[in-house]
Amino acid sequence: MQTRSGLLVATLATLAASVSAAPAASYSPTVYLCGDSTMALGGGGTGTQGWGVYLPYSLNIQVVNDAKAGSSARSFTVQKRFAAVADVIKKDDIVIMEFGHNDGGSLSKGDNQRTPCAGAGNETCTSPTGEIILTYPAYLANAAKLMIDKGAYVIISSPTPDNTCESGTCNYTSPRFTAYGKSVVDKAGSMASFIDHGSYVAQEYARRGAATVKTYYPHDHTHTSPEAADLVAGVFVKAVLCAGSSNPLYSHIKNSTSTVVGECI
Repeated sequence: MQTRSGLLVATLATLAASVSAAPAASYSPTVYLCGDSTMALGGGGTGTQGWGVYLPYSLNIQVVNDAKAGSSARSFTVQKRFAAVADVIKKDDIVIMEFGHNDGGSLSKGDNQRTPCAGAGNETCTSPTGEIILTYPAYLANAAKLMIDKGAYVIISSPTPDNTCESGTCNYTSPRFTAYGKSVVDKAGSMASFIDHGSYVAQEYARRGAATVKTYYPHDHTHTSPEAADLVAGVFVKAVLCAGSSNPLYSHIKNSTSTVVGECI
């Protein structure tokens, strides 16, 4: 006959066995956004908004918007913003990087702390203060490696365009940052993917026409209204859906392809 204490021991042993046998809860990844004002909360100020604010509405996982107005790939590196993201990410998290609006200019006219060294590879320049300045692709490649080494997926996105219909006719030519982004992804391996956000936005702008697109830019030709930022976020989602299951964000999108604006490119 089993004693009361013996029964208790047996019961606890059974519970312990059932707990250890239970499958571990699957990890739900987090999306981290790294970019400039066109992605950031508050956009460029004065009532504009960044598209990253609206991305969470299309996803079933958490989004952390670390985009910072005025940032370039260089300044995001030097200010250790990429490093801060790398410090908190976990395996299978997703990091989206989109830069370009503040990455132009020339170092020959002085150093604004954002302009990279000219070039598509490992060229370097030296600032008046002695800083070794890398190229745009090198900054992105280093940031991508930083995240991938932590087990995270990286999506490099071409920059959103300025108002492509500003002249009254909608025209778009991909900036050099698009090719740079593709080249970084090609060399980064299977944990990296590319989204041509700029081309998808330009396509949708052309479909809507110059009169409508004009209303999307209330103060300048770069920073969008909240309505337009919502559209730009939706177009990013469309691009991911069109990329298919090879993109790490694909399985976390709540929308179907047919319910998102735009056409696959």
